[in-house]
Amino acid sequence: MTSLTLAFSPCPNDTFIFHALLHKLVDTGDYSFSSNIDDVEALNTAAFARRFQITKLSSGAYLRLREHYELLDSGAAMGFGCGPLVVAAQGHSLSAASRIAVPGFNTTALMLMKSWNPGLKNLSEERFDRILPGVRSGKYDAGLIIHEGRFIYRDFGCVKVVDLGDWWEKETGCPIPLGCLAIRKDAGTILHREAVERLIRESVLYARARPEESKAFIRSHAPGSAEEIIAAHIKLYVNDYSVSMGETGRKAFKVLEERCKKSL
Repeated sequence: MTSLTLAFSPCPNDTFIFHALLHKLVDTGDYSFSSNIDDVEALNTAAFARRFQITKLSSGAYLRLREHYELLDSGAAMGFGCGPLVVAAQGHSLSAASRIAVPGFNTTALMLMKSWNPGLKNLSEERFDRILPGVRSGKYDAGLIIHEGRFIYRDFGCVKVVDLGDWWEKETGCPIPLGCLAIRKDAGTILHREAVERLIRESVLYARARPEESKAFIRSHAPGSAEEIIAAHIKLYVNDYSVSMGETGRKAFKVLEERCKKSL
């Protein structure tokens, strides 16, 4: 039996994708997986220490870690209409002096915001779910929001400044590569790449064919989220690119690297 460490976020798209794999609803054969669930920026940080063999990463972090991790074809968070948003407190006009909360200095979202407006430098790191409360309280003037934040920012009295996904799509014509799954390149791990890729693909396909089966698992990791927000989250972030990013997805990574090379 081969046991591998697998790290992913508690966000509904990830728990939806990995439910079948972890619960052996797909035939894992001689493989077992030890799961580690944490915020994506925590996973980015752990990857710089090469802590996990298979890990979800922000695409921006992956581009900095290519020497140690290899991109997997399945499990990505990528697509159209799913980009991060820059939002601001009602009545605030974004400027170089604006106090902006960001979800991590290794995130794809920050890389995109810097490419969109390199003049925004007054940045503070906050966990993604603390950004909107921080803007509402007046701690920050604006926030860079990811995940389910795009569905609820109005509830916190915020207004949209820019949809970085829309901006990216108009600029490049590519799907936006927000996050990816990567496998460590050390000899004892990389030899399992093809098998791992196949199992993750099967897990995604199982989840999409039987979405009801993963609901309790997803809910256990998103206790504060409404059912409709969870459903919208999965619908937006789990798509055909999650099954296989293919050549279109790999091209998107190359374009991200070219456009954001100053941030790497």
